[in-house]
Amino acid sequence: MGVDSRAPFIISDSTADSPTDSTPDSAADATATSDPTFATFDTGRRIAYTEYGDPAGDPVVFLHGTPGSRLLASAFDSAAATAGVRLLAFDRPGFGGSDPWPARSISDAGRVVTAVLDDAALDTAALVAFSGGSQPAVATAATHGDRVSAVDIVSGATPPSVSEATPTLQRVLGTLATRAAPLLRGLFRGQAWLAARRDPSLVVSQYRADDPDTPLDDEMAAVVKADFVEAFANSRLGVVTEFRNGATDWNIDFSTVEEPITLWHGDRDTNVPLPDARRFVSVLPTATLTVNTDADHLGTLVESVPNILERVGE
Repeated sequence: MGVDSRAPFIISDSTADSPTDSTPDSAADATATSDPTFATFDTGRRIAYTEYGDPAGDPVVFLHGTPGSRLLASAFDSAAATAGVRLLAFDRPGFGGSDPWPARSISDAGRVVTAVLDDAALDTAALVAFSGGSQPAVATAATHGDRVSAVDIVSGATPPSVSEATPTLQRVLGTLATRAAPLLRGLFRGQAWLAARRDPSLVVSQYRADDPDTPLDDEMAAVVKADFVEAFANSRLGVVTEFRNGATDWNIDFSTVEEPITLWHGDRDTNVPLPDARRFVSVLPTATLTVNTDADHLGTLVESVPNILERVGE
């Protein structure tokens, strides 16, 4: 997920290093699944992924936000099963159970996605990307278009070249990732420590408008919390790498993308303002924009993904 423009819930380094709390994590319980499958790609690193929905259904690969993990897709397990969709969600390098790859660039994303497809014995799949997942989704379509049937980007992050309304916090995080990576790792370590021990609303508030039009149910809130905590389960290198890469030119030739791209964006998104999404659509030759009325960053995810899965499964 992208981080909201409001002040994040950062605690001191001393708190981040406190002993582990013995209180059970109900959010983790809410997303309990079988152990992930591991794919290995050409660098020898492992990629953790989990499947949801219909095992015999039409394939869709879900790309989580920044920070995020494969657990976010568990919120759409039932919707995928109903739609007849085989939903694969993986942790990008340095998130969740996947090995770090600090030197990766945005254009390397296709190598990771294709490793998951190969391991799952799939030739092609549709991509559904949330927030920071837009970078690897578009990069995969540009470099491995023969493996991608369509791309749906929900509340997607936008490249600096079109991002005129980027919230201040987003710019600060990009600067820290570039110039003070150890500090940023420490801050996110503190966030994850606190998030694991507090009510899900602490995490959820980072992705919502000040006055959300639609309340989030308890089950989805628990998934959002678990997704955030899992993102930092083994490393903070993934989030640092992606904030660093996202703060500079994406080095993607958008004109090479031939697959249809649909951007789904809320008009109340405070993480990625709608005007930036409109400018992004203008540089993607195959893209269209669907605006979700009265929807914020997270609300657009909840509204859009079941519709996307239903369309894929038709």
